[in-house]
Amino acid sequence: MSLVPEELKYTKDHEWIQASGSSRYKVGITDYAQSALGDIVYIQLPKVGDTHSQGKVCGEVESTKSVSEIYAPLGGVVVSVNQDLDSAPETLNQDPYGAGWIYEVEISSESELSSLLDSAGYNLLIS
Repeated sequence: MSLVPEELKYTKDHEWIQASGSSRYKVGITDYAQSALGDIVYIQLPKVGDTHSQGKVCGEVESTKSVSEIYAPLGGVVVSVNQDLDSAPETLNQDPYGAGWIYEVEISSESELSSLLDSAGYNLLIS
């Protein structure tokens, strides 16, 4: 059974978000996603300053099994990325909700938050 922290919000594409300040959110992939991918060997991070629309591709994760796109859970500007993943992409497998965060976004619209799943909704999706 995958771990689904209650304090986070989720997308149907297996990304999570966590509030990290006013209009800022950390983004990562879920435990379910990293488990399905297998051993992660590379991540293409978004670039600081990039603007992404909700639901659009903003990066890529490569594992020993496949390549999977990362979709922006919320539209906005990338304000920071987790550079540690460049040299240690396996952190996504080891700690997907902590040290494995991917990037931080300053969102452009609070209304997009309503389209995300809570932990119960995400659990239903993956069960």
